[in-house]
Amino acid sequence: MDSTINYFHILIISLSWTGFFLIHSVTASIGLKRRVAKHYNHLMPAYRLTFNIFSTVLIAPILWLSFRWASEPLWHWTPVLFWVTSFISAVTIIAFYFSLKYYDMAEFMGTRQWTERNNQVEDQEQFKIGEFHRFVRHPWYSMGIILIWCRELDPVMLTSAIMLTLYFVFGSRLEERKLIQYHGDIYRRYMDKVPGLIPRPWRYLSKSQVKELLTSSN
Repeated sequence: MDSTINYFHILIISLSWTGFFLIHSVTASIGLKRRVAKHYNHLMPAYRLTFNIFSTVLIAPILWLSFRWASEPLWHWTPVLFWVTSFISAVTIIAFYFSLKYYDMAEFMGTRQWTERNNQVEDQEQFKIGEFHRFVRHPWYSMGIILIWCRELDPVMLTSAIMLTLYFVFGSRLEERKLIQYHGDIYRRYMDKVPGLIPRPWRYLSKSQVKELLTSSN
């Protein structure tokens, strides 16, 4: 592969991710949802499903370009690091699979809202704390960051890795503004006890603390 850094490719990928992040954040915002609900309430049952399809369509060409413009990696793992990062990636993928049971995937995908003709702006899933949420507030984002950086990266993929990591950080904060509006004081107390993306051995919830926190909200 060509080892020359193509700065035009890097610029295009950076601008593409920036555009995607802006559109994704705006369309996911409560403000836009409320405007749609006010003026086109009959469209709300399809909002989440359309949002997910639209996001997939937008991200596909960016990923295609990232692979189309692939070049020589900027670094190569030693044999030991290769197996270590491969093991970490495999564990992360397995953890992601098991984390699915802690989410209402039908609501997450938007199929429940569509089939039940639900036109509410707010998410209907009750606040709950899954096993991984005891250690970080956004386990999927944390897992995504791990998978991104456990790879040998070429200049374009490194650019994508940096952009995605930044969005996971800032996007998680935007998401938490919505979660506070949805769940109120209990989510604020949860934030005080559990870190956002990076686990810390001294800051997590035991199972008894989870039960106590959830019970206090009733």
